[in-house]
Amino acid sequence: MVDRLRSRTSVRTAVVWEVLRAALAEQFPGSDPAAPAPLDILDAGGGSGGFAVPLAQLDHRVTVVDPSPDSLAALRRRAAEAGVRTPVRAVQGDFANLHVVVPAASYDVVLCHSVFEVVEDPAAAMAAVTAALRPGGLVSILAANRTAAVVGRAVAGHFADARRILTDPTGRWGDGDALVRRFTVAEVAGLAAAAGLVVGPVHGIRVFTDLVPGGLLDADPEAAAALLGLEHAVTGRSEFLGLATQLHLLASRPR
Repeated sequence: MVDRLRSRTSVRTAVVWEVLRAALAEQFPGSDPAAPAPLDILDAGGGSGGFAVPLAQLDHRVTVVDPSPDSLAALRRRAAEAGVRTPVRAVQGDFANLHVVVPAASYDVVLCHSVFEVVEDPAAAMAAVTAALRPGGLVSILAANRTAAVVGRAVAGHFADARRILTDPTGRWGDGDALVRRFTVAEVAGLAAAAGLVVGPVHGIRVFTDLVPGGLLDADPEAAAALLGLEHAVTGRSEFLGLATQLHLLASRPR
């Protein structure tokens, strides 16, 4: 069970990493992973540091803002265990007070991964993110995909839930839904554009991973690697965006 969960986690994050690191190298020449130029990076809602610590290992200056003290404690432990040379700054806070806990226009990159689907006011949160970015800065947004949720609930046999997602203004399937909202491609792109960001490419994340039967990765040791290769192959293809559990949008603040 543990190995299977690790395999799924690897597949779920690896494609995001590939897209993000390529975007950093393009947006900030000299930030190639082999010889990174230090950047100021804010991970808003970054939790225990799944992205923050690896970025710090590349010598970037990373700040994590998260409302959970337990997550921030886990972040500090993870950073210590990883032996990062550039300490990760952990700050307790949320989007409501982001402008208080971080200086305006002080970050080259802001990560907003799996947070817009749970915040109270996505537009205000996006405005706070934009304010934290320097001109020419990059924002990486990972958001739950409404269309894929319809497919997922239908495949699981929950047809009424799938239909409700189609008509619910927030894309929820019912009171038991753990998410506050989901987005279409147009909605997440519109959120960024309304905040004054220049919208870049949108990639599909976890196109097949959440649809694969759980026993498959147990039965075939090579299945996880093959699945990851397939996810890499389709992430940038627009015809697969509807099936992706998450939408990964890159946007930049005009110079």
